[in-house]
Amino acid sequence: MPNSVDLSGKPFHFIGIGGIGMSALAYVLIQRQLSVSGSDVRLSHITQRLQEAGAHIFWSQDAENLAFFRQRSQPLASPSGSTDTSLPQVICSTAINDSNSEYRAAKALGCPIFHRSDLLAALMQQYRSIAIAGTHGKTTTSSMVGSALMAAHLDPTIVIGGEVPAWQGNARLGQGDWFVAEADESDGSLAKLTPAIGVITNIELDHTDHYQTLADVEATFQTFAQQSEVVIACIDGPNVRRVICPTLTYSLDAHSGADYWADEITYGPRGTEARIWEQGTYLGTLTLGVLGEHNLSNALAAIAVGRHLKLPFEQLAAGLAEFHGARRRFELRGYENGIQFIDDYAHHPSEIRVTLAAARLQRQQAAAEHPVQRIVAIFQPHRYSRTATFLKDFATAFQDADAVIITDIYSAGEQNRYDISGQHLVDAISVHQGAVHYCPTLEEVRTTLHQSLRPGDMALFLGAGNLNRIIPDVITDRANLGAAVAQRA
Repeated sequence: MPNSVDLSGKPFHFIGIGGIGMSALAYVLIQRQLSVSGSDVRLSHITQRLQEAGAHIFWSQDAENLAFFRQRSQPLASPSGSTDTSLPQVICSTAINDSNSEYRAAKALGCPIFHRSDLLAALMQQYRSIAIAGTHGKTTTSSMVGSALMAAHLDPTIVIGGEVPAWQGNARLGQGDWFVAEADESDGSLAKLTPAIGVITNIELDHTDHYQTLADVEATFQTFAQQSEVVIACIDGPNVRRVICPTLTYSLDAHSGADYWADEITYGPRGTEARIWEQGTYLGTLTLGVLGEHNLSNALAAIAVGRHLKLPFEQLAAGLAEFHGARRRFELRGYENGIQFIDDYAHHPSEIRVTLAAARLQRQQAAAEHPVQRIVAIFQPHRYSRTATFLKDFATAFQDADAVIITDIYSAGEQNRYDISGQHLVDAISVHQGAVHYCPTLEEVRTTLHQSLRPGDMALFLGAGNLNRIIPDVITDRANLGAAVAQRA
């Protein structure tokens, strides 16, 4: 396998180009005028955006895709055995392996094959880089850092694991020196990155398909911290305090001793306001268009990064005020018949707790035109390994919801070696909460919501799988029901 990714002009082929992290990298390469192709199993707005930008997209993942390059790269190898330099560099995620026929064909053809983290690391080396790491909050924090730097006219290049409406996607190519990237720890590849600034939002056990213990997770973050020139970390979590030695710290606790903190925090119908302090000096008031303590914490990370770069607080605050969230992070998908429909990516017990806490805040602060009476949480468990490992934590994570609906587990390609189903999660939650229902299929979820939702409800769809695909159908059902009621009247 080659040692490093070549960014000087060789073409790139992504197996699974529609993945949220893969597509962000592909988009940046296209904008840098490099040749990009890729495969995916279904059309999406993400792959359509890449195609419109200039990528050649194959609508399947099979060996025949590599024939496209075989015809253009004869002979395939020199007598010495070296591969033809016209072959594409193949980029894969952790999910792509020898069971994938396209991957096997790329190996047989002699293509240089890299993990997506190798490409991210190569790109970051060409910039002054900021990598946002943490078990939770990476996407929002990366988006906030990018927004703050844009407001300060640094024009950064940004690659994140979610979509930001203001950028029309999950990546942007800037003309400045700075590169902001979400750094994924799920497969250990975080340890490949060597940023100028490394941010750590929190550390918890997750991704138990890769990590056996919390100590394994902590070791990955320690390596990342050691390889970062400057480390900015949130010290509100005990694991960060125990294993990381940061350069700068931030906290929501004014008495924590952190370098950056907030006080006089208030929550309103449309956001959050707080006073911001830097090492005992009052910087000013920050107003955010997003609710929740976790989002204020994420904003503190962005302020710490910006102030380390000696940027004026006023510019940073202005950029953060204009940030209204990333897609699938408490994203409002619509109102219908007095019901709010919210889409959120939360799939770990800690994420569910903070998302439901934000929902509770919104209920308390709801504007008169959109009152919230009940929080109805619809959760699709993600991965058998995660569900089995955190079953007890999931059991108590929904206490801020008035009603809970649980689907069967979204496998994400895992085999069910744990003999676990969504029913086990329902049984565990029901010990602590009475209003919990099991709807194994998405169609059953749709039917149940059609029958049970009522005006004043907030329907909160949670999970990293495909649950959110039914949200438009549920909204349509409610609209049709409202029309039918009006017609009978």
